[in-house]
Amino acid sequence: METFFSLDYLISLFARYGYGVIGVVVMLESMGLPLPAESLLITGALFCATTHQLQIEGVIIAGVTGAVMGDNLGYLIGHALGLKLLGKYGPKFGLTPQRLLLGRYVFLKHGGPVVFLGRFIAVLRMFVALLAGANRMPWHSFLFYNALGGLFWAGGYAFCAYMLGSQIIRLSGWFALAFGAIAVVLILTALVFFKRNEKRLTEEAMKAAEHDERLKVLHP
Repeated sequence: METFFSLDYLISLFARYGYGVIGVVVMLESMGLPLPAESLLITGALFCATTHQLQIEGVIIAGVTGAVMGDNLGYLIGHALGLKLLGKYGPKFGLTPQRLLLGRYVFLKHGGPVVFLGRFIAVLRMFVALLAGANRMPWHSFLFYNALGGLFWAGGYAFCAYMLGSQIIRLSGWFALAFGAIAVVLILTALVFFKRNEKRLTEEAMKAAEHDERLKVLHP
């Protein structure tokens, strides 16, 4: 059975729906749904480099637009529901008490910049807009950091993946294999780095919650 993660299925989605599938999936993930937006964005860029059936400019525009729209909708949802309802219904959408605590801790500690940096960390990317709205972050500040983060995340990932795909195609033999191996090692290193930092931040948040009433997960 085809899954959303299979390469053949992704290629069929690009061929059928073009840039729309990228924009919609990025938007839904930014609203808090557990979807592989980052993988889709990178795969879309590689699809451009290898098939030329899509333009990288369109992928970047779709990704940035989906990110900004999704985060703003997530902000409105968080603003309307508040922390108590997020604590009650969040686990149904992957926002576990630990993730809620982590997001609130990082958000209250660093403010606006976490909206920008959260775009690059999977566990925060899905929920930072909800937390910004629930914590009543001023919308104009949220919009600035949100748009900046969406531009660098979608634009940077898509462009780098596109250039990587283009270079591998131009190379041949052992050079292509070596180039690809180095790229894989760098990507895996980045993933391990972010994963370890997520774990460290979660532990910090749990310790801080023992002394800061603002960080205690709210239950109805």
